[in-house]
Amino acid sequence: MTPLVLYFLRRLFYALSVIVGATLLVFCIFNVVVGDPTAVLLGKYATPQAMASLSHQLGLDRPWYIQYWELLKSAFTFNFGHSWSTKQAILRTFQTGSLVSLTVTLPSFLIGNGLVIWVALWMTQYRGTIWDRLLVTSCIIMTSISVLVYILVGQVFLGCRLRLFPIMGYKNGLFNCVPYIILPTIILVLLHFGYSYRFYRTIMLDEVYQDYVRTARAKGLEEKMVLFKHVFKNVMVPIITTFVKDLPTLLFGYVVIENFFGIPGLGNVVIDAISCCDFPTIKAATIMAAVLSVLCNVVGDLLYTLVDPRIKL
Repeated sequence: MTPLVLYFLRRLFYALSVIVGATLLVFCIFNVVVGDPTAVLLGKYATPQAMASLSHQLGLDRPWYIQYWELLKSAFTFNFGHSWSTKQAILRTFQTGSLVSLTVTLPSFLIGNGLVIWVALWMTQYRGTIWDRLLVTSCIIMTSISVLVYILVGQVFLGCRLRLFPIMGYKNGLFNCVPYIILPTIILVLLHFGYSYRFYRTIMLDEVYQDYVRTARAKGLEEKMVLFKHVFKNVMVPIITTFVKDLPTLLFGYVVIENFFGIPGLGNVVIDAISCCDFPTIKAATIMAAVLSVLCNVVGDLLYTLVDPRIKL
């Protein structure tokens, strides 16, 4: 077999083992640790007959290995059944919520990463200057401030006083949602810049002082070409690693933003499921996050070989 086939089989085995482990952990938490959910759904005054009837209706009286098999199968078929609270298909709810979440998180992800990478790369020319120290200090201050402060300040000053953006709400449609996602996008870009700038600055500075950069400068290449053609190309591996780590959070990682701005994305779906003890939806969200993380890691490993020929499969 070719190295590519062997690598694919190894990664496939790794992905399957992680998914099996994640589903087993989810099953143990919700079926062993939590206990009987019918008592939570029906309340403390529920009769044993009502609890037994609901348990049969939800399929909780089946043998544990059958319940686990259904949970494991859902990780590959994405057929998570129906929500206990809304009675709607969970997959359809996730599809609707993911589109709403991506309208906020995807622009902020692209803008934030593009901005912080460009600034970190450009500021390598000014290491140790007052501007470099001021920017690093500003990022430290930004990361020490709670996300709630950004949200409240943005809503009070930009939303209420200046009336530049609506502070809450959402309208479906590509152009209808734009006024409602600008303020959350600005906040997410600021947060991303504050948390990521020092990391990107460090990896850029590690490359700037390598021998190949000195050679490129000695040949008389412009500083812009040295930075954006040579240095940037050689820091793609840590950049891809960061992207792979952050991609699953585009769907499930911005619960606070969606909650405060009234955006009906997946974050709000998960919050509502937790408040209603909707275990199927919570389990589905956990499994979806695990599957996305595994797929992103596999794709990231393949991208490593494209950006760095020294990496072999």
